[in-house]
Amino acid sequence: MMHADEFANARRKMVRNQIANRDIQNPDILAAMEKIQRHLFVTHEYQKWAYQDRPLPIDKGQTISQPYIVALMTDLLELTQNSKVLEIGTGCGYQTAVLAELAKEVYSVEILPELAESAKERLEALNYRNVYLKQGNGYYGWIEYAPYDGILVTAAPPKIPYRLTQQLADGGRMAIPVGAELQQLFLINKCSGKVETTTITGVSFVPMTGTP
Repeated sequence: MMHADEFANARRKMVRNQIANRDIQNPDILAAMEKIQRHLFVTHEYQKWAYQDRPLPIDKGQTISQPYIVALMTDLLELTQNSKVLEIGTGCGYQTAVLAELAKEVYSVEILPELAESAKERLEALNYRNVYLKQGNGYYGWIEYAPYDGILVTAAPPKIPYRLTQQLADGGRMAIPVGAELQQLFLINKCSGKVETTTITGVSFVPMTGTP
């Protein structure tokens, strides 16, 4: 088992080598990812790999995304301290924690009850008080608190969900992987009610479940 100082050193190397060296320069993102203990979001058997640039298994056949993709998707949203963010797919809560370090409020929806409950317990234990979680169908977003300055989707639907674009604020941005076997990460910009889509890079995410 690695000690706390070994984890901290691995985290610093992760930020320097995997993120900052790959053109993610937002100092708030770099600071957040150096602060957040990614190894606490995976089971003990995977903790030794927590700071490698790779996805790792979590419960219920889901995954925690590789650190660079977490940083990239967060960077695409261009968040500020006043931003209100919607996350679809809480998973283990790691991406949620990164968003919570940057934004004013984070609303996160997880379809799997077990993951929703464990993420809630983990984030509360880490003292995140600006995160609001619910178990539900991510295709429907969280209409009660819309519109959102940013939306981040951590699972891949076959096409961009219309309801999510409707919950994006004017001037808002959404990062979302789309596709089945061949997926693309898209940046969605909403401007004067019109939605513009930019292709960022190829990715591999678990499929988005639920009913469109």
